[in-house]
Amino acid sequence: MNAPARLDTTPRLEDFPFRLSDNVRFGDLDPNQHVNNAVYATYFETGRVTLMKLPEYGLTPPGLAWIMVRLDIHFRAELHWPNTIELGLGVVKLGRTSVTFEQVVFSNGKCIASATSVGVLLDEAAGAADPRGDREVQPLAQARHRGRAAGYPSYLETIRPDVPASPRPARRGRRRP
Repeated sequence: MNAPARLDTTPRLEDFPFRLSDNVRFGDLDPNQHVNNAVYATYFETGRVTLMKLPEYGLTPPGLAWIMVRLDIHFRAELHWPNTIELGLGVVKLGRTSVTFEQVVFSNGKCIASATSVGVLLDEAAGAADPRGDREVQPLAQARHRGRAAGYPSYLETIRPDVPASPRPARRGRRRP
């Protein structure tokens, strides 16, 4: 029996509603004269933090902070200096205290790297996760990843088909008050 055909999993920049441009810096290079793998985490951070901190979105109310708890990066091509990059970000899941993003780095029309990241809203005084209210949900819903909305699988779903795309099953056992 043949394996089912896989959908093209190469991200398209137009599927990411939140975008910004940046420059590749000389300091981003490794001894091989291409962007060091660790720098991509900074590129993805720039996209997330810019979205979360922009006052017009109101995603970080006073006393709360977004922290990243997971980052899975797929390196797709080399990137060199000098160059410019386009960062794309889209929401793929809104949880009770978390948001899952898909992010991309493009240069010259080519996807250089993609990532799935999870951020949690933290109550700074309590030092614990804080359930988001409607005020934080609405702007994030507007940043919904368009490819996902159209039924395309996420990168994580294509490499880990055992990971359900639907919300997690209910937790068993006691819940904290």
